[in-house]
Amino acid sequence: MRPDTPAENVDHAAEAARLERTAGLYPEDAEALLLRAAAHRELSGDRPAATTLYDRLLSSETSVPLDNPALVRALKASNLWEYDHEAEARAIIDGVRAASPRDPAPWVIVAEALESHDELEAAHETFTEGARLLLTDVPEPPYSTHPLLYGRHRVRRMLGLAHDAWDTLADTLHSLPVSLDELHDPKRVWSLGSDNPADLEAEISRLRAELGAYRAALSRPFPVAMLHWPAGELTELTEAYPSLSSEYPSYDDHLASIEAALRELASSGTPNLGVVPGTVPSYEAFAASEGASPADPTLLPQYATTLAARGLAVAWPPQRGAACWCGSGRTYGECHGQDAAGNR
Repeated sequence: MRPDTPAENVDHAAEAARLERTAGLYPEDAEALLLRAAAHRELSGDRPAATTLYDRLLSSETSVPLDNPALVRALKASNLWEYDHEAEARAIIDGVRAASPRDPAPWVIVAEALESHDELEAAHETFTEGARLLLTDVPEPPYSTHPLLYGRHRVRRMLGLAHDAWDTLADTLHSLPVSLDELHDPKRVWSLGSDNPADLEAEISRLRAELGAYRAALSRPFPVAMLHWPAGELTELTEAYPSLSSEYPSYDDHLASIEAALRELASSGTPNLGVVPGTVPSYEAFAASEGASPADPTLLPQYATTLAARGLAVAWPPQRGAACWCGSGRTYGECHGQDAAGNR
């Protein structure tokens, strides 16, 4: 599906089938592709088929570890609850919460599932658990955690709770002209029954602002991703295609050039930066799909962009205390981020 295809013109069943076929061609990308396919199955109304895809991913975890099993389980639970499998959905949600994932997405999904079924207290507890785990002692919340704060703010408004520090932080992060308090006001719906045109006009403005927030979240560009070859992959690449040695004189030079390029982009104001790992088999398959030779260096940035479009890029810079993007096993601050503060 092209990014500019209007949603109402999408054949969700056909798009799901296409993604499932693509997952068969690129098994290393199966997780990202099948999650997208499951979303299209849900949108087409075939929720049992979506559950089958989630189960397929979870059953493969023993042989091919998933990047984000908590996300798959959260999506499965949310989907199950929508077609009368409440007990199973609740059990999975309890398991996700007990696992304490370090990714905000599973927290948001299970909390919103609870919220959509009027389990407001449980939703509030879940949003708060996720925020406490991921945002305690974090100087600036990463973009990916904003939905946690916004969702928590929304549920607290519906519960009639007073603002706390995290609600204030959510208000600060929210940049649209209509405040979060207005967007999350549980009395908003009452204005729809008003005979006063001013009330209706105000509600239309609020809805437009809310729609703008959703569109902004959905239309964020893919990361400007730098291609990272792990040491073994880089050795295999340059041995198979010696002409690429000029691009990669050594592994240390390769890592240094990635970090330098990312810092330069960050200093110029480029947002949404990332690093995406490459593998020789996947690169060769990509070259074949483009009808090009893997020895062609102009193919490398296209390959990186394609991997990023599949959701395989990791955000740069990593969060404080997170592992370095290079795979050294050390934290970013101890590795390539040692003098980051002075270079950004």
